Amino acid sequence: MREVEKRNPQLAGVLPKTFNLFTGTLLKELLKKISEIPATLDFDAFGRIYEYFLGEFAMSEGQGGGEFYTPAGIVRLLAQVIEPFHGRILDPACGSGGMFVQSARFVAEHHENPAAELAICGVEKTDETGRLARLNLAVHGLEGDIRHGGNVNSYYDDPHAAVGAFDFVLANPPFNVNAVDKDRLKDSVGPGRRYPFGLPRTDNANNLWIQLFYSALNATGRAGFVMANSASDARSSEQEIRRKLIEANAVDAMVAVGPNMFYTVTLPCTLWFLDRGKAGTKRAGTVLFIDARHIYRQVDRAHRDWTEAQIGFIANLVRLYRGEAPDPTLGGDETAAKLKEVFGKKPRYADVPGLCKAATLAEIEAQGWSLNPGRYVGVTPGEDVSDEDFKEQLEELNEELETLNAQARELEATIAANVAGILEA
Repeated sequence: MREVEKRNPQLAGVLPKTFNLFTGTLLKELLKKISEIPATLDFDAFGRIYEYFLGEFAMSEGQGGGEFYTPAGIVRLLAQVIEPFHGRILDPACGSGGMFVQSARFVAEHHENPAAELAICGVEKTDETGRLARLNLAVHGLEGDIRHGGNVNSYYDDPHAAVGAFDFVLANPPFNVNAVDKDRLKDSVGPGRRYPFGLPRTDNANNLWIQLFYSALNATGRAGFVMANSASDARSSEQEIRRKLIEANAVDAMVAVGPNMFYTVTLPCTLWFLDRGKAGTKRAGTVLFIDARHIYRQVDRAHRDWTEAQIGFIANLVRLYRGEAPDPTLGGDETAAKLKEVFGKKPRYADVPGLCKAATLAEIEAQGWSLNPGRYVGVTPGEDVSDEDFKEQLEELNEELETLNAQARELEATIAANVAGILEA
């Protein structure tokens, strides 16, 4: 292992130096399996094997697995929508590097060399997970600058000098993190800095992450990331931050995702897509909302995912909204057929009740600057609310209630402190 690291500097400190003793029978079977690998096997197959084991391990780990792994279907949709053909790409909460791998796959599917087209930069707080990311890149024939371990923390640290420096950002950050030391962030607040829209008063880091993603983009940059549903509707100072982001014409599309798509939580989530180049386009002043909660494939009782055709359909829906031609690379004929079924023989974007809605800023303001797709898309005519939909809605309302209760407790403490100060004066 030390010799491999010596000859491959990008793997320095990554490979394990321990070993296990195998029984003769197990070793025999292992060597037999290795001998069955065809010599003509595509190099990327080893990367896919690595991804497979990461996914299986994440599923077996349950809650802990989410710290390093995002399901490939989710990541693939993010990459399909932001279209990282060429440029610098950042993930400030990179886990095992799946966002980079899927971005590289997107480039390869369009017949270009990912290693030549993408400059990869990542940050990972957990040292072991950062090593997983570096190894994941290596087995896919990629190199990147992954900063991990030690005291590196994306809230406080900016090892890649990210502000305005990236063409693409992809991320699945931890949701609803508390106890961030905001005093350490004060010098990073304001226009042209890491937190351009200010710090939320609530003890919740969702809007810190969102601003980190936004501020890292250059003038034409795009971002795609996973976020807790509560961030779409949060009130008070978080609502004000969201308003500024929307009025900056940076929010391109919002996709509601149903439950059981992740190994870590059963709750639904939302995919956010930012595009800082949108302001000069015809879609400026609108945001596309997509309700994809009813689009899925049931893997087993507790898990769902998307087929390639389903990912292709959602991604091409966004392309139609942007005025772009559909890209049949993912999903092929099945994707093309679904687009024609929903949007006509020559597909052009149109609002579809229960699926998508391009809402104006005036409509969004009327909804309290909410970015929850359910507020705009509505339901398909004649569709009844199922027990499962009711459960999803109840879970979302309960999540919002918990956020509001936390804000109420914070206000109560502030009022009590102010009253005490007056009485002591």
